[in-house]
Amino acid sequence: MPTYVSLIDVEDRTVQNAQDLASIWGEIKTELEEHDAELVDSYAALGGHDFLVIFEADDREGGFKSALTFRRHGLRGQTMELVHTDDFSQLVDEI
Repeated sequence: MPTYVSLIDVEDRTVQNAQDLASIWGEIKTELEEHDAELVDSYAALGGHDFLVIFEADDREGGFKSALTFRRHGLRGQTMELVHTDDFSQLVDEI
């Protein structure tokens, strides 16, 4: 199952308080499941982005739909597919 990471910013969403923001994650987790994806982990972050979200999807289509879920909730983000370093080293060895 491919793994993805999204770097999320909340600039586009009006959040009244931390409790409002927490409720968003429950909605997002439910929607990810509708796209055959699973929220693996999420972190609040200091620095250039507000959150880091790691999720798995059955295929690339599920990854795209999941990334759009964040946008639908007014969260701006950059989503990337991850390759485990062990798998990456095998790819490099094949070149």
